[in-house]
Amino acid sequence: MKRRIAFLDFDGTITTKDTLLEIIKFQKGFARFYLGLLIQAPILVAYKLKIISNHLAKQILLRFFFGGMSADAFQTRCDEFTIVVLPHLIRPKALIEIRKLLDSGAEVVVVSASAENWIKNWSNSLGLQLISTILEHRNGLITGRFEGKNCYGKEKVRRIQIAYDLSKYDEIYCYGDSGGDKPMMSLATVSFFKPFR
Repeated sequence: MKRRIAFLDFDGTITTKDTLLEIIKFQKGFARFYLGLLIQAPILVAYKLKIISNHLAKQILLRFFFGGMSADAFQTRCDEFTIVVLPHLIRPKALIEIRKLLDSGAEVVVVSASAENWIKNWSNSLGLQLISTILEHRNGLITGRFEGKNCYGKEKVRRIQIAYDLSKYDEIYCYGDSGGDKPMMSLATVSFFKPFR
């Protein structure tokens, strides 16, 4: 029997929106979310203009909103987000495809630049594996920095190759929706770009 593995990007591919912004909105409320974006506008503009990297911009945003927050309290709110908000952000066609892949015997892996904190309960509930960005915490507090690198672009490829020996698979499926997914999609025997729209 053929061995199959599928790698799916999360934000924008499986979901309809960027979940980093949604988790900030959920944890901090609309007023603090929009005020924070206004304060951080120069950083966001610098990122859009490619003056600073995705890696740096994201850490600045995370540090601004969550730096110094209790890691336990942060995780509790992430778990609530998984129940209250996340199901409404999942694309129905993505869920159908994931179930088809699982039913066919494929290993299914979510590969995301978003943090594991607000994805892992959802991915675990479906029996999916997860490769994602890991947030650093020290002395029980969120620092706003990453442990290792942001799981984006070429880092997705590096993390996949560490976790899986792709030579053992007959078929490799990759699903993505942005330039940050293209390196991962180059690993595929079959790739799908924006497949669930």
